[in-house]
Amino acid sequence: MLGIRLNVLPLLLAALVWASAYLRAADTLPERISDSAFWTLVEDISEPGGTFESDNWISNETGVQTVIPRLKQLTRPEGVYLGVGPEQNFTFIATMRPKIAFIIDIRRQNTVEHLTYKALFEMSATRADFVSRLFSRGRPAGLTERSSAAELFRAYSSAPPDDEAFRNNLQAVKQLLLGTHKFALTAEDAQNIERVLTVFRTFGLAVNYNSGGSSQVAAGLPSYAELMTATDSDGRENSYLATEENYRIVRDLQRRNLIVPVTGDFGGPKAIRAVGKYVKDHNATVTAFYVSNVETYLFRVSSGRLDASTNGGAKNFYDNVAALPLDSSSTFIRSWNGVFGPMPPGGMPYTVLSSMPEMLTAMKDGRIETFRDVISISK
Repeated sequence: MLGIRLNVLPLLLAALVWASAYLRAADTLPERISDSAFWTLVEDISEPGGTFESDNWISNETGVQTVIPRLKQLTRPEGVYLGVGPEQNFTFIATMRPKIAFIIDIRRQNTVEHLTYKALFEMSATRADFVSRLFSRGRPAGLTERSSAAELFRAYSSAPPDDEAFRNNLQAVKQLLLGTHKFALTAEDAQNIERVLTVFRTFGLAVNYNSGGSSQVAAGLPSYAELMTATDSDGRENSYLATEENYRIVRDLQRRNLIVPVTGDFGGPKAIRAVGKYVKDHNATVTAFYVSNVETYLFRVSSGRLDASTNGGAKNFYDNVAALPLDSSSTFIRSWNGVFGPMPPGGMPYTVLSSMPEMLTAMKDGRIETFRDVISISK
């Protein structure tokens, strides 16, 4: 009997050592960020705003949801999510349920759009209320928490714009951001809040990537309604507006100041590295980085060299990514649309995944020189 007890002792000690190591490894990400700390984070991480060739009001990627079943298998929840662009990030956030998210985009306008979204989320307890405010439409009768995304957008499809609702929404958004949260937005930022809400009021559920813009982009761009009612590879709706549960996941993070919009260049010297330092300082890991098709711009070469792109270049971007805390499950999510790289099979845009550590190794080994090389090792 004594021998059995003595044999148990090493096991207990090993368990204590393992538990101690686990506790030391646990992240220290905040459950909530104060308004002042949130704004300091936005300003300290951000770089000066740059330009882009289109307004990019919403995603133009119809394949965003197709990878969600596989994304759930490859990644783990409660990590750190990084992304770029507008609303498609909310769908990935609802899927992955990170503890904190950073949205990094070269356009200051994208930061302002996300702050506008933040206010609308905070003011809207339900999906139906959110859609009403986003598009400045009266809420149709008959919508419930069980309504599908298709039912939700079908109900709003015939709702006319409401100018009084628009004015009230605009005033409420500015009051919440400037008055309640006391974010130090510039006069130009305030004007751009109105611009964002004006575009969504004017074009309604048909708003697309470049509504009202002058850039030359491909025809047949998907509308907001089409993106929100799309399905994954298993035929299920997974957008952030597909269910009340999805919506609440995003809303909860917004209310706790845990979706942080950042103005930054992927090939720039500061934004991604500053996010990486924040994540490291909190002993956390980047679980996914949605990069859209930004790499197609980073691989544009002006003098025959990989790092000679006008916005910093692909090499700089991957050097920045290498500064992020990663693990074997950390995943790139990217769009492949054939505009600046090889056309996907069938000529249709879709979304692909790849291991972030494996991509960094390929870059280091010299196996990546073009965006075609990136796609060749994505799945």
